[in-house]
Amino acid sequence: MPTLTLPQVLNKSAARLSGLHPAVLAAANSLIERSFACGVPILITQGLRTCAEQEVLYAQGRTKPGAIVTNARGGYSYHNYGLAVDFALLLPDGSNVSWDMNRDGDNDRIADWLEVVQQAKELGFEWGGDWTTFKDYPHFQLSFGLPLAALRAGEKPAAAAVAAVYERVNRRGGSSVKADIITMVKMNGVKIAEGILENGVTYAPVRVIAEALGAQVGYDPVTKAVEITTTR
Repeated sequence: MPTLTLPQVLNKSAARLSGLHPAVLAAANSLIERSFACGVPILITQGLRTCAEQEVLYAQGRTKPGAIVTNARGGYSYHNYGLAVDFALLLPDGSNVSWDMNRDGDNDRIADWLEVVQQAKELGFEWGGDWTTFKDYPHFQLSFGLPLAALRAGEKPAAAAVAAVYERVNRRGGSSVKADIITMVKMNGVKIAEGILENGVTYAPVRVIAEALGAQVGYDPVTKAVEITTTR
Protein backbone atom coordinates (compact mmCIF):
# COMPACT_ATOMS: atom_id res chain seq x y z
CA MET A 1 0.00 0.00 0.00
CA PRO A 2 1.51 3.41 -0.97
CA THR A 3 2.62 5.79 1.75
CA LEU A 4 1.36 9.34 1.34
CA THR A 5 3.75 12.24 1.88
CA LEU A 6 2.74 15.60 3.31
CA PRO A 7 3.35 17.45 0.00
CA GLN A 8 1.08 14.96 -1.76
CA VAL A 9 -1.65 15.45 0.83
CA LEU A 10 -1.38 19.25 0.67
CA ASN A 11 -1.46 19.18 -3.13
CA LYS A 12 -4.70 17.19 -3.20
CA SER A 13 -6.53 20.01 -1.38
CA ALA A 14 -4.81 22.97 -3.05
CA ALA A 15 -7.39 23.59 -5.78
CA ARG A 16 -10.26 23.59 -3.27
CA LEU A 17 -8.56 26.26 -1.14
CA SER A 18 -8.66 28.88 -3.88
CA GLY A 19 -10.59 32.00 -2.94
CA LEU A 20 -10.41 31.55 0.82
CA HIS A 21 -9.63 34.50 3.06
CA PRO A 22 -5.81 34.48 3.46
CA ALA A 23 -5.99 33.71 7.19
CA VAL A 24 -8.47 30.88 6.60
CA LEU A 25 -6.17 29.54 3.90
CA ALA A 26 -3.27 29.55 6.35
CA ALA A 27 -5.39 27.83 9.01
CA ALA A 28 -6.68 25.22 6.55
CA ASN A 29 -3.17 24.33 5.40
CA SER A 30 -2.05 24.17 9.01
CA LEU A 31 -4.96 21.85 9.80
CA ILE A 32 -3.88 19.51 6.99
CA GLU A 33 -0.30 19.55 8.28
CA ARG A 34 -1.22 19.03 11.93
CA SER A 35 -3.68 16.25 11.15
CA PHE A 36 -1.03 14.54 9.00
CA ALA A 37 1.41 14.77 11.92
CA CYS A 38 -1.19 12.97 14.04
CA GLY A 39 -1.35 10.17 11.47
CA VAL A 40 -4.61 11.35 9.92
CA PRO A 41 -4.39 12.57 6.29
CA ILE A 42 -7.38 14.69 5.31
CA LEU A 43 -8.79 16.24 2.16
CA ILE A 44 -10.50 19.63 2.02
CA THR A 45 -13.62 18.87 -0.01
CA GLN A 46 -15.09 22.38 -0.13
CA GLY A 47 -13.82 25.90 0.44
CA LEU A 48 -15.28 29.02 -1.14
CA ARG A 49 -18.84 28.47 -2.37
CA THR A 50 -20.54 31.24 -4.35
CA CYS A 51 -24.01 32.43 -3.44
CA ALA A 52 -25.33 30.90 -6.66
CA GLU A 53 -23.76 27.55 -5.78
CA GLN A 54 -25.26 27.84 -2.31
CA GLU A 55 -28.73 28.31 -3.80
CA VAL A 56 -28.30 25.17 -5.91
CA LEU A 57 -27.25 23.24 -2.81
CA TYR A 58 -30.19 24.66 -0.84
CA ALA A 59 -32.61 23.47 -3.54
CA GLN A 60 -31.45 19.87 -3.12
CA GLY A 61 -34.13 17.95 -1.28
CA ARG A 62 -36.58 20.81 -1.72
CA THR A 63 -37.18 21.70 -5.35
CA LYS A 64 -34.56 19.29 -6.72
CA PRO A 65 -33.89 15.58 -6.12
CA GLY A 66 -31.70 14.43 -3.27
CA ALA A 67 -31.46 14.73 0.49
CA ILE A 68 -31.43 18.07 2.27
CA VAL A 69 -27.82 18.93 3.05
CA THR A 70 -28.08 22.57 4.16
CA ASN A 71 -30.51 25.03 5.67
CA ALA A 72 -28.53 28.01 4.38
CA ARG A 73 -29.55 29.99 1.33
CA GLY A 74 -27.13 32.05 -0.74
CA GLY A 75 -25.34 34.60 1.45
CA TYR A 76 -26.25 32.72 4.62
CA SER A 77 -23.21 30.45 4.83
CA TYR A 78 -19.67 31.31 5.87
CA HIS A 79 -18.57 29.34 2.80
CA ASN A 80 -19.98 32.19 0.68
CA TYR A 81 -17.37 34.57 2.13
CA GLY A 82 -14.34 32.27 1.98
CA LEU A 83 -14.41 31.70 5.74
CA ALA A 84 -15.26 27.99 5.91
CA VAL A 85 -14.02 24.60 4.75
CA ASP A 86 -15.40 21.05 4.72
CA PHE A 87 -13.18 17.99 5.05
CA ALA A 88 -13.07 14.23 4.74
CA LEU A 89 -10.58 11.58 5.80
CA LEU A 90 -8.13 10.76 3.01
CA LEU A 91 -7.69 7.00 2.71
CA PRO A 92 -4.24 5.39 2.33
CA ASP A 93 -4.70 4.86 -1.42
CA GLY A 94 -4.65 8.65 -1.82
CA SER A 95 -7.69 8.58 -4.11
CA ASN A 96 -10.68 7.78 -1.93
CA VAL A 97 -12.10 9.50 1.12
CA SER A 98 -14.22 8.53 4.10
CA TRP A 99 -16.76 10.33 6.25
CA ASP A 100 -16.74 7.52 8.83
CA MET A 101 -16.54 9.33 12.15
CA ASN A 102 -15.60 6.12 13.96
CA ARG A 103 -12.65 5.22 11.73
CA ASP A 104 -9.34 4.76 13.56
CA GLY A 105 -6.93 4.42 10.66
CA ASP A 106 -3.84 5.15 12.78
CA ASN A 107 -4.89 2.63 15.45
CA ASP A 108 -4.37 4.96 18.40
CA ARG A 109 -7.80 4.20 19.90
CA ILE A 110 -8.99 7.72 19.11
CA ALA A 111 -11.38 8.27 16.22
CA ASP A 112 -9.52 10.00 13.37
CA TRP A 113 -12.42 12.42 12.94
CA LEU A 114 -12.16 13.65 16.51
CA GLU A 115 -8.39 14.07 16.19
CA VAL A 116 -8.98 16.44 13.27
CA VAL A 117 -11.68 18.30 15.21
CA GLN A 118 -9.29 18.78 18.11
CA GLN A 119 -6.60 20.22 15.83
CA ALA A 120 -9.16 22.50 14.14
CA LYS A 121 -10.37 23.89 17.46
CA GLU A 122 -6.80 24.62 18.53
CA LEU A 123 -6.55 26.76 15.38
CA GLY A 124 -9.73 28.63 16.35
CA PHE A 125 -12.13 26.94 13.94
CA GLU A 126 -15.76 26.55 14.98
CA TRP A 127 -17.04 23.02 14.31
CA GLY A 128 -20.42 22.33 12.74
CA GLY A 129 -20.69 19.24 14.92
CA ASP A 130 -21.18 21.51 17.93
CA TRP A 131 -24.27 23.16 16.47
CA THR A 132 -27.45 22.46 18.40
CA THR A 133 -29.82 22.14 15.44
CA PHE A 134 -28.58 21.20 11.97
CA LYS A 135 -25.26 19.54 12.76
CA ASP A 136 -22.65 19.67 9.98
CA TYR A 137 -19.88 17.31 11.04
CA PRO A 138 -17.42 17.93 8.14
CA HIS A 139 -17.69 21.74 8.51
CA PHE A 140 -15.20 24.18 10.06
CA GLN A 141 -15.49 27.97 9.94
CA LEU A 142 -13.61 31.04 11.12
CA SER A 143 -16.18 33.77 11.71
CA PHE A 144 -13.74 36.32 13.19
CA GLY A 145 -16.63 37.29 15.48
CA LEU A 146 -18.74 38.50 12.55
CA PRO A 147 -22.37 37.38 12.21
CA LEU A 148 -23.58 36.57 8.70
CA ALA A 149 -25.68 39.75 8.65
CA ALA A 150 -22.49 41.81 8.99
CA LEU A 151 -20.82 39.88 6.18
CA ARG A 152 -23.85 40.39 3.93
CA ALA A 153 -23.57 44.12 4.64
CA GLY A 154 -19.98 44.06 3.42
CA GLU A 155 -18.15 44.11 6.75
CA LYS A 156 -14.73 42.47 6.74
CA PRO A 157 -12.81 40.72 9.55
CA ALA A 158 -10.95 43.12 11.82
CA ALA A 159 -7.17 43.12 11.55
CA ALA A 160 -6.79 42.10 15.20
CA ALA A 161 -9.04 39.07 14.72
CA VAL A 162 -7.13 38.07 11.58
CA ALA A 163 -3.80 38.49 13.36
CA ALA A 164 -5.02 36.22 16.18
CA VAL A 165 -5.61 33.44 13.65
CA TYR A 166 -2.10 33.80 12.24
CA GLU A 167 -0.72 33.72 15.79
CA ARG A 168 -2.44 30.38 16.43
CA VAL A 169 -1.27 29.04 13.06
CA ASN A 170 2.33 30.00 13.74
CA ARG A 171 2.36 28.95 17.39
CA ARG A 172 3.42 25.37 16.59
CA GLY A 173 5.28 26.00 13.38
CA GLY A 174 2.00 26.20 11.50
CA SER A 175 1.85 26.33 7.74
CA SER A 176 4.22 28.00 5.32
CA VAL A 177 1.88 31.02 5.15
CA LYS A 178 3.20 33.60 7.60
CA ALA A 179 2.04 37.06 8.62
CA ASP A 180 3.38 39.86 10.79
CA ILE A 181 1.21 42.36 12.64
CA ILE A 182 1.44 46.00 11.63
CA THR A 183 0.89 48.05 14.76
CA MET A 184 -1.00 50.77 13.00
CA VAL A 185 -1.75 52.55 9.72
CA LYS A 186 -1.27 56.31 9.99
CA MET A 187 -2.43 59.25 7.90
CA ASN A 188 -0.64 62.51 8.47
CA GLY A 189 0.69 61.12 11.74
CA VAL A 190 -2.72 60.03 13.05
CA LYS A 191 -3.62 56.37 13.51
CA ILE A 192 -6.62 55.44 11.36
CA ALA A 193 -6.49 51.63 11.23
CA GLU A 194 -4.60 48.45 12.03
CA GLY A 195 -3.41 46.06 9.37
CA ILE A 196 -1.29 42.98 8.74
CA LEU A 197 1.70 42.30 6.53
CA GLU A 198 1.55 38.97 4.70
CA ASN A 199 4.30 37.87 2.35
CA GLY A 200 5.18 41.46 1.53
CA VAL A 201 1.57 42.61 1.00
CA THR A 202 -0.19 44.94 3.43
CA TYR A 203 -3.84 44.23 4.25
CA ALA A 204 -5.88 46.99 5.88
CA PRO A 205 -9.62 47.83 6.00
CA VAL A 206 -10.45 49.64 2.77
CA ARG A 207 -13.50 51.45 4.21
CA VAL A 208 -11.55 53.12 7.00
CA ILE A 209 -8.75 54.27 4.70
CA ALA A 210 -11.07 55.41 1.88
CA GLU A 211 -13.31 57.39 4.21
CA ALA A 212 -10.25 58.99 5.80
CA LEU A 213 -9.40 60.21 2.30
CA GLY A 214 -12.89 61.66 1.90
CA ALA A 215 -14.30 58.89 -0.29
CA GLN A 216 -17.45 56.81 0.10
CA VAL A 217 -17.44 53.02 0.06
CA GLY A 218 -20.28 50.84 -1.17
CA TYR A 219 -20.64 47.08 -1.42
CA ASP A 220 -22.72 45.01 -3.83
CA PRO A 221 -23.42 41.59 -2.19
CA VAL A 222 -24.55 40.12 -5.52
CA THR A 223 -21.36 40.85 -7.46
CA LYS A 224 -19.22 40.98 -4.29
CA ALA A 225 -17.76 44.24 -5.59
CA VAL A 226 -16.51 47.10 -3.44
CA GLU A 227 -16.99 50.50 -5.08
CA ILE A 228 -15.08 53.57 -3.92
CA THR A 229 -16.55 56.95 -4.90
CA THR A 230 -14.51 60.08 -4.48
CA THR A 231 -16.20 63.34 -3.53
CA ARG A 232 -13.68 65.61 -5.20
